[in-house]
Amino acid sequence: MDLALEGKIIIVSGGARGIGEGITNLLAAEGAIPIIIGRSEENNLALVKAIQIQGYQADQVVAELTDPVACENAIKKIVTKYSQIDGLVNNAGENDSVGLENGNYELFMKSLHKNLVHYYLLAHHALPYLKKSKGNIVNISSKTAETGQGGTSAYAAANGGRNALTREWAVELLPYGIRVNAVVVAECYTPLYEKWIKTLPNPEEKLNSIKEKIPLGQRFTTKEEIANTVAFLLSEKSSHTTGQHIYVDGGYVHLDRAL
Repeated sequence: MDLALEGKIIIVSGGARGIGEGITNLLAAEGAIPIIIGRSEENNLALVKAIQIQGYQADQVVAELTDPVACENAIKKIVTKYSQIDGLVNNAGENDSVGLENGNYELFMKSLHKNLVHYYLLAHHALPYLKKSKGNIVNISSKTAETGQGGTSAYAAANGGRNALTREWAVELLPYGIRVNAVVVAECYTPLYEKWIKTLPNPEEKLNSIKEKIPLGQRFTTKEEIANTVAFLLSEKSSHTTGQHIYVDGGYVHLDRAL
């Protein structure tokens, strides 16, 4: 299917690693020009170079997304160079295990800035350009907002916020023809996921027990599968889809646990 994304300038926050990397790679292969926003210039440039070697286009801007000024400046840099924004994928974040019992105000607020506030800031600063292009926003979210996980109050709250903002923005931006959707992830094996699993007493055993609970195929969702859905939502092939939470999770959240 031709998604007609050629030449589209699409921002991907946290687009150099994990799920973001999968999204950036696919958008480039579809002919779009993904612009990575992330804190690590080394990681950003490594992926941009790898994409360019394949004959596709990509670019990057270094920004610490917990800094409001850096978020604004990142958008300004992109617009100065490209004069347009056709899509925004809010993806950057980390399940940082700031819980109710083992947490505090400072850590909770820091986590919200790491996982939620920049979703708002990037969308806010990109909005004038998305209005011109009638572009789209896709927010990457997590099942923790729906299922809970335990010991991760801040991340669950951030994802609840991501889901709520998806619906709110879909309503607010209707007059501009801007569609806003969320892709909700359950179990996707990324470098951050691997880092977390290795902190557990029996990581391999835990990994296998998680896989067994994923109804479709008893396997993790791949970042490519998530990227496929993101690209579809950014394209005009999904032209009447807005305000939706799309679960790309092998049935993990909604299917019967007895399966």
